[in-house]
Amino acid sequence: MAWTEKGLFSRICSFENLLLAERKARRGKGTKPAVLAFWLDAERQLPRLRDELLSRTWRPKGYTRFVAHESKGRLISAAPYADRVVHHAVMNVVGPVLERSFIHDSYANRKGKGTHRALLRCSRFCRNARFVLKCDIADYFASVDHGIMMAILERRIADADALRLVEAIVRSGASIVSGAAAAGAWPASLATGGGGKGLPVGNLTSQCLANAYLDGFDHFVKEDLRARRYLRYVDDFAVFGDDPARLEGIREGMAGYLRDRLNLRLHPRKTRIFPVEEGVDFLGFRVFPGHRLLRKTAGYHYQRMLFKLARERREGMVSPGAIRNSFASWSAHAAWGATAGLKRRLLAEADARGAGLQGGRGEGTQTTF
Repeated sequence: MAWTEKGLFSRICSFENLLLAERKARRGKGTKPAVLAFWLDAERQLPRLRDELLSRTWRPKGYTRFVAHESKGRLISAAPYADRVVHHAVMNVVGPVLERSFIHDSYANRKGKGTHRALLRCSRFCRNARFVLKCDIADYFASVDHGIMMAILERRIADADALRLVEAIVRSGASIVSGAAAAGAWPASLATGGGGKGLPVGNLTSQCLANAYLDGFDHFVKEDLRARRYLRYVDDFAVFGDDPARLEGIREGMAGYLRDRLNLRLHPRKTRIFPVEEGVDFLGFRVFPGHRLLRKTAGYHYQRMLFKLARERREGMVSPGAIRNSFASWSAHAAWGATAGLKRRLLAEADARGAGLQGGRGEGTQTTF
């Protein structure tokens, strides 16, 4: 884990990489006004963005913040579209460098991993263990220490300009970039100074950096604590075993590492040891040794969204096809649990409200294994 990577900045700023970044940033959002305006003027916008990067004068712009109401309110920070293009350009190059050291059982925001593979792994561990130590980090994204984050990145990125660019994005989350840094080119000493905490939820970069921040912790759990059956999805992680006393020792080791090395703490209410037969709350499902159930809060959240879409259809704001696409997408995810009855009920109630989902059935069956 002592290697570093050079020559990243020129690759980030290459016109080919910026073109790819713009395509990725536009995917699925091409009809939004800001995205469409940038794309229609891309012949001027991309060279301008490249010039700002090469001259080291690019700075993150202000975020648009809003609360997303799911199971609980979460503050989302939406960057301007041009900044999102830069985020993609950075992650196209820096992301694979950081990922080289990630453990197999880290599943968030990684190609070939994701929610469903994490659920499958959790199900497998449930079938082969009697107990689980289920953990969560208190206020994870808001608690990421910028100084510690940059120290981790310095051990991976030997390209000073690439490091300063990433740092400008990291520190923008708490708006603590110094006046000097905001006014001029990136200072060579910026990475080693200052405190500050927080990664903006909603940034593409935050997803990868959140994994990198806990990468050393993952290796500590697997290699020092010798927790063979361990998996993590962002700050939601679990260790499976047959001995509650050993799991308690692992919990203490985890808590010490997080506190002393990363300035984090385990969530006191969401960290506990219990039999797997109780069902493990993980990624919106309750995972049992022989089946999975969708959590009630996840079903209620989508029900509210579906009824909102039905109301908007009655007002002529969305088409029946858009609602069917939404329901099909949610159904494909919900099918990872025993949700056939829930889907039938939602279809009936949504159609009664005018959703127009006729023919959009395909209820699926209970997932057992």
